[in-house]
Amino acid sequence: MKQFLIYPGLLLLFVTGIFAGEQSAVRFSGYMFGDYYWVASHHRAEIQNSNGFWFRRIYFTYDHRISGNLSARMRLEMNSRGDFSTTSSKLIPYIKDAYLKWKINPDHQLVLGISSPPTFKFIEDFWGFRFLEKTPLDLQRWGPSREFGLSAMGTLALEGKLQYHVMLGNGSGNKSEVNPGKKLMGAIRYFPVKQLVLEVYSDWNDNSGATDWFTYQGFAGYKTERLTLGFLYSHQTRCHEDRPDENLDLASIFLIWHTTNQLTIVGRVDRQFDPNSSAAKQQYLPFDPDSKSTFFLTGIDFRPHPLVHLMPNIEVILYDSNDAGITPGPDVLPRMTFFYVFQ
Repeated sequence: MKQFLIYPGLLLLFVTGIFAGEQSAVRFSGYMFGDYYWVASHHRAEIQNSNGFWFRRIYFTYDHRISGNLSARMRLEMNSRGDFSTTSSKLIPYIKDAYLKWKINPDHQLVLGISSPPTFKFIEDFWGFRFLEKTPLDLQRWGPSREFGLSAMGTLALEGKLQYHVMLGNGSGNKSEVNPGKKLMGAIRYFPVKQLVLEVYSDWNDNSGATDWFTYQGFAGYKTERLTLGFLYSHQTRCHEDRPDENLDLASIFLIWHTTNQLTIVGRVDRQFDPNSSAAKQQYLPFDPDSKSTFFLTGIDFRPHPLVHLMPNIEVILYDSNDAGITPGPDVLPRMTFFYVFQ
């Protein structure tokens, strides 16, 4: 049924773009990335030795500049199922972004609809290799990559060195919401010098009953023309009614070295200091839910064209012993990642 609703909509957007001309400032763009992967080793025996091609993301984006201070976006996403079991599903598009943006003045803007929350929006842009892997909080499923709500962002003072991004959302990503509680998110970042940025973030997800989630995060980043360094530390408390609250801590550090205009070396290490049951549901890279873990990622990004990336890389997860004294085997995934932008 979804296809019958989405495909005519795409045709309508395409026809609108053809006849609208430059006056309406309509733009179509997108990108796609995926891998040839091999699960060389995994703590789940049924996954080990799985291999093949998949698309982890395909985006098709429609942007419309309505006026000088109003704009709108609709973005569709589709991807291969990364659960290592589904074989019959096709790539079906769904709404990823759908929002109206009002630029109040050069320093402040409001966004209404489904958009990126401040949870890891800035960090993902700073990381710059989303096609290689998600940012740590996204990878560990500490929060969704999209929220339906109202956000405000802009600069506060110090000649643009102090910036903010706050949002009031449903707390359920881009899904429907019936819970009377909402999710409040906010980030403040400061650029003491051009190359250095410091950001603090916090959120409160008012879930039903006594099951609220609280997240706190600090991030420091340093970027030059050739080198990018990033470090973050995060804490999340998940309240429960029928068992003790969960307290999760996570740290991550990454390094990106642009050796030439066509070649970049990437390295990253994430440390999950507590077992995280949510990470077992992670598509493409399910973690063991009962053990602390250390995640390693390294790869080489080769760009034969500015819009095309080819990247041999490997992801490794090492586990600590769980409460039963059992140490899960390591997860090892060599991949050849490909990324293409069309615009």
